[in-house]
Amino acid sequence: MAGIYIHIPFCRKACHYCNFHFSTTLKNKNEVIEAITHEITLQRNYLNEPVDTIYFGGGTPSLLNVVEIQKLLHAIKEHFQVSSSAEITLESNPDDIVKGKLNEWKNAGINRLSIGVQSFFEKDLQWMNRAHNATQAKQSILLAKAEGFENITIDLIYGIPILSDEEWIQNIETAIDLHVPHLSCYALTVEQGTALSKMIGQKKKESTDDEKQQRHFTILLNRTATAGFEHYEISNFAKPDFRSRHNSSYWNGKSYLGVGPSAHSFKGNTRQWNISNNALYVKSIRQNIVPFEIETLTPVQQANEYIMTSIRTMEGVSFGAIKHRWGAGYEKQILNTATKYINHGLAEIKDDHLVLTENGKFYADGIAAELFFT
Repeated sequence: MAGIYIHIPFCRKACHYCNFHFSTTLKNKNEVIEAITHEITLQRNYLNEPVDTIYFGGGTPSLLNVVEIQKLLHAIKEHFQVSSSAEITLESNPDDIVKGKLNEWKNAGINRLSIGVQSFFEKDLQWMNRAHNATQAKQSILLAKAEGFENITIDLIYGIPILSDEEWIQNIETAIDLHVPHLSCYALTVEQGTALSKMIGQKKKESTDDEKQQRHFTILLNRTATAGFEHYEISNFAKPDFRSRHNSSYWNGKSYLGVGPSAHSFKGNTRQWNISNNALYVKSIRQNIVPFEIETLTPVQQANEYIMTSIRTMEGVSFGAIKHRWGAGYEKQILNTATKYINHGLAEIKDDHLVLTENGKFYADGIAAELFFT
């Protein structure tokens, strides 16, 4: 089963920490949606297997009206074989979630909501320059549940300089008390070129603190485990049967098509990405040309891609899969490299899989990089 990702490159406000491709002006929204719809047609032969997940990401997809959502879904179902039980996710901002919209989304086929809460504290939302307020953060969840959405995930950010340990605990507990079945929790990162990076450089905002972020991560692991969440990927926690099927397909190396400006696609030994410019994207699509760059992955790159994604999951890196796909030499090399992490209590071997321990999870990216083949 494959997935389709739709990048909607529009937002009402620019969050200070965000480095995704988006525009805060909506004047070209109609042209971009038309182009994405046409790209779906142009890419109809990219996937040769049924589609099990569709994901509206961005940007802020909840800025779309229901006609636009229906149009994009119709184009996908017209040109791809979509499973009758497909997971269809819409990323949404709390300020966009109102009763009428929820009904329209549900009737259009959206069956999973990803709500960008980030924090339940007003001061944090203002610090991040979010478009919603603390009241909307809670109310959006209550409204979605009242309108029959059961499959809900929310985003939370930890390690914010002004967020105390006690407040982070309150954020987690608020989500638990609201009976949210899936959490995506991310450490605040300072990306080059963002407003946050500039403000930190100008000493207008405090930078992140590694010790605080590790402390917040440990709190997160303990609180979610007590509440019955499965920590199935470094940043993702789910109640039973509420894992994200779409994101899981990424981590399991399944094929996916990305449409829209800056969207990425992956298929076995190739990955490609669309141009990150709305005007040039539209111009190219109107000429029946998908403006993308493509990279063919070498066996080493494929192995490293597998390591990078699988080490983040609770299942870990399969030595059997490494041996089967890339040979016994690769299996031996990764085991030798992993030994130091096993000895330091950061990783362990379970059922022929290399799995990170609780202490090791905070260092997942660094450990993955060390495990890479050259």
